[in-house]
Amino acid sequence: MIDFSQFEENLRAVRERMDRACAEAGRDAGAVALLPVTKNHPVDAVDYAQRCGLRAVGENRVQEAADKHSCYDGGVYWELIGHLQSNKAQQAVAIFDRIQSVDSLKLMRRLDRFAGEAGKRLPVLLQCNTGEDPNKYGFASDEMAPVLEAALGMEHLQVDGLMTIAPLDDDSNVAKAAFDRLRGLRDALAEQFGVGLPELSMGMTGDLEIAIAAGSTQIRVGTALYGERDG
Repeated sequence: MIDFSQFEENLRAVRERMDRACAEAGRDAGAVALLPVTKNHPVDAVDYAQRCGLRAVGENRVQEAADKHSCYDGGVYWELIGHLQSNKAQQAVAIFDRIQSVDSLKLMRRLDRFAGEAGKRLPVLLQCNTGEDPNKYGFASDEMAPVLEAALGMEHLQVDGLMTIAPLDDDSNVAKAAFDRLRGLRDALAEQFGVGLPELSMGMTGDLEIAIAAGSTQIRVGTALYGERDG
């Protein structure tokens, strides 16, 4: 685990990248949030983020997040960004403040049920596989209208927007196409259903500039902040 001063230096570098990308895209830098991804790092990673004024952290696994959550009471906002098995939905509802990786109707229904039982309204993002990558989770683009309709009918879920993960490819145009497609899909769905879908969670360490140019509102960054992970 890197020390705090190194994290501060890394954070400055990431912020500079984001600011440049926003300037080149003609966007306000304040319109794009940074989500530090703390998976496979100790709980100190969460503390580092909060000490630097970052209000949320992203985790990929329910159990790892549960372990950190139990020993860190600093008031941070926990976001699940990794695939969630439906049999862990109840535990996820208890731990996370928002779940970005809603990728099946079965999972959606279970989250709605457990959120109701917990007496909470759970913010979610709908994950869409806009890159059509067989190795990625998410709804197909042509499924999104009925999926959003179903989600809007869930009493205990709040749909904040959409999320995607670009395919791993050396050609930057592949990521650009995936991000542009999510932006276009969000705009079309918002108009069709007359709802605000303000959050577009897309872009990571290697493609954040492309994502910002495409309209991302949240960048998920782990390696550029914390270095290589332990697992």
